[in-house]
Amino acid sequence: MKENSQQLKNASTIQVVSLVPSLTELAIFLGVNVVGRTKFCIFPEEDVQTIPKVGGTKTVDPEKVIALKPDLVLANKEENVKEQIEALEQAGISVLVTNIYDFHSAIAAILDIGSITFTMEKAQYLATAIQENFKGLTQINKNACYLIWRKPYMTVGGDTFIHSMMEICGIENIFKEQKRYPVIDVAELSSISPELILLSSEPFPFKEQHIKELQAVCPSSKIILVDGTYFSWYGNRMLPAVQYFNKLSAEIQ
Repeated sequence: MKENSQQLKNASTIQVVSLVPSLTELAIFLGVNVVGRTKFCIFPEEDVQTIPKVGGTKTVDPEKVIALKPDLVLANKEENVKEQIEALEQAGISVLVTNIYDFHSAIAAILDIGSITFTMEKAQYLATAIQENFKGLTQINKNACYLIWRKPYMTVGGDTFIHSMMEICGIENIFKEQKRYPVIDVAELSSISPELILLSSEPFPFKEQHIKELQAVCPSSKIILVDGTYFSWYGNRMLPAVQYFNKLSAEIQ
């Protein structure tokens, strides 16, 4: 990360472009002046409406970012494209590239962003509140397949943030030995017959008809739709996540 400490004075005066939906939500929550976002940065709805778009998470237009003259760009190793980030750095833009793969790295990223945006007090409060909330988590104690995509079906491996959230909830990821987001077929899923099949709301928007589709090949599995933001969005979205996970646990039991 290239950093210009002369520019980064306080949260209200620095200008930040966020290239990650959950980090956009976090930055606004912390009180940071966000002047640019991706088209996928849709929360908080009222706040983002007037913030200019600079492309998608994988299709960032460096020129649009540069034109906004940000003091800092928030990015993520997995979400964003290396070459696009390097183009910003070569133009002299300060970029914080987060690497979030589990609960602990998510907490660390909150504190890193709080530190560099001069919102450390609020970031520390948020990080502590999240950690305290997760102490009240009800364990689900089931094995499961978490699906993020259809045609082809894609699940999550053991090196992802989603896996970390599953593990914390007491959900054993049946594909934890695999990496990233492996493609699986129906025959494989049917042969394993997991106790749970969790259909995420994003990036593919699974619906009720997809439950029926999978139930036909996995009749003994409990198949439910889940809000993917609570499993995959790091930042302040983690604060209400425990309430959602406990509600989910009650539904599953």
